[in-house]
Amino acid sequence: MLDSLKSPMILNLVLVILLMLVNWGIEAFKWKLSIQNVQRINFFKAFKAVLSGISFSVTTPNRMGEYFGRVLYMEEGNRLRTISLTIVGSISQLMITLLMGAVGIIFLMPKIQSAEIISVLWVKVLLYGVIAVLIGLTVFYFRLTWLIKWIDRFPQSSRYIYLVNTLEDLNSGLLFKLLFLSLLRFIVFSIQYYLLFRLYGTGINWWPGFWAVSVSFLIMAIIPTFAIAELGLRGKVSLKLLGLLSANDLGITITTGTIWLINLVVPAIIGSLLILGIKKIVTNKDEEL
Repeated sequence: MLDSLKSPMILNLVLVILLMLVNWGIEAFKWKLSIQNVQRINFFKAFKAVLSGISFSVTTPNRMGEYFGRVLYMEEGNRLRTISLTIVGSISQLMITLLMGAVGIIFLMPKIQSAEIISVLWVKVLLYGVIAVLIGLTVFYFRLTWLIKWIDRFPQSSRYIYLVNTLEDLNSGLLFKLLFLSLLRFIVFSIQYYLLFRLYGTGINWWPGFWAVSVSFLIMAIIPTFAIAELGLRGKVSLKLLGLLSANDLGITITTGTIWLINLVVPAIIGSLLILGIKKIVTNKDEEL
């Protein structure tokens, strides 16, 4: 393992760090696109908002808190209106995760069956359940106006309908763009794993590794967990699935830990510093008043 870190393969680690910036940069561009009809912001501001959202998300189940970090960068009257748009971006990412995870289950089914790590019956239940949810999400995603009509039926809904009215501005072209950007993020994630697989000498090849990682993403999306405490669960899931492809448990474990550190902990620290900067600006303005 130490030999890997001293070899030219250490460049893989540098690439993984750079891809972390690419990953969150794509997410920033995706968010910038989704909120453009409410408030236009530049890419740099969107990137800072995404990093700030990560710092909020680490202490909330399945990173739900990221919305609160992002809205700090919106103007006062637009903050609540952008939450529904941010959720749509998350749905697009979830749809890609479900789709790739379902294909990954199909690809890995023979290996899962031969290794007997879980009953094939339960694997099929999971697969059919994921497909059903994916179909439902897809219909909902491309028919967001249904949600507005449904909310409009409730008494006194006029007080809150403005929170979702912005969804009417999301045309099919924009929704497809969000899906495409979500797919790009998914591919970036997978490349990061592959680079670290090679760095830590796991011997896992790209194609089977890609699908095993896809299933692990799916499982992590399904199970409610706190991002700051998910390393242990992520490690167990990775060992079960990637263990079908490699006996190098140490390499798999370190890969998982490195991904968690680079993709989540480092951005969360940067986001926390950005939030402190916002608070300092607000405090100075209050003192001037």
